Amino acid sequence: MSSWFAGLAPAARSALAGIALTLGACALFALLDSATKFSGQALPMLLVVWLRYMAQALVTAALVLPRRGWAALRTEHPRFQLSRAAFGVLTSCIAFFCIQSMPLGNFTAIWSASPLLIVLASSWLFKERIGPARLALLLIGLACVVLIVRPESSDQPLGWRVLLPVALLVCGTGYQLLGSRLARLDEPSTTQLYTTWLPLLLSTPLLPWFWQSVDAWQLWVAVLVMGVCSGVGHLLLLQAYRRASPATISPFLYSQIGFAMAMGWLFFGQVPDQWSLLGMAGVVLCGMGSLWLSLRSSR
Repeated sequence: MSSWFAGLAPAARSALAGIALTLGACALFALLDSATKFSGQALPMLLVVWLRYMAQALVTAALVLPRRGWAALRTEHPRFQLSRAAFGVLTSCIAFFCIQSMPLGNFTAIWSASPLLIVLASSWLFKERIGPARLALLLIGLACVVLIVRPESSDQPLGWRVLLPVALLVCGTGYQLLGSRLARLDEPSTTQLYTTWLPLLLSTPLLPWFWQSVDAWQLWVAVLVMGVCSGVGHLLLLQAYRRASPATISPFLYSQIGFAMAMGWLFFGQVPDQWSLLGMAGVVLCGMGSLWLSLRSSR
């Protein structure tokens, strides 16, 4: 296996590494969502968001500062770093209001357009070539995700609430695009420090308005899991963008819903039905197709 990998062209090895890092990040993000769901059953959601940022900031500092020191804060692009942190805060806040005000299936179906939007925006802003085959894979992957969540099964109309996930898509796309660009401009650890500590510092003055005591040790374990999964997961994704283009990585972002289905079955007893399994199979096939395109284009 190692000899096969070593025999690949450098561009192919870089693409494979980026894909592997993306899959690892998506698995950690699914575990992060599970810990967030568990914590949200006992704590106010705003407190859960703050605890996540707090744990993520501490984990990131523990991973980065001993190795790089305060030099890790040095950046030549402070506007990009501030903008990405702002997009991160807006994404978290809007996601909270989306989940509270609309059916989760509808919210997830709209949010699943994010990888497609990232690729299209990357092509427009950064002049990265997509190609019709990769664009088709993204569209098919989006259709498979919609098959999994099936928003039409809800009898609640979207109405004006559709504006919230649209705003979430815009903010989330801006967050990912800036992450992709900064991965080629600054060290990923530098970007992660700014992305975690700035939201924490900005939200801490509001803490007295939503604070409540956290007594159960299980909740503190969940907070630790959120910090580790979020901190390490975002570092992995930044490293992935450093090795591969958004067009290569984006189809594999759909894998998060597969990991989420596994976590839901494992922790919450939520068994996927046959349509969800069919949609997941389609997502896997799209990912394999994208992998084949990446290897072929790198020869």
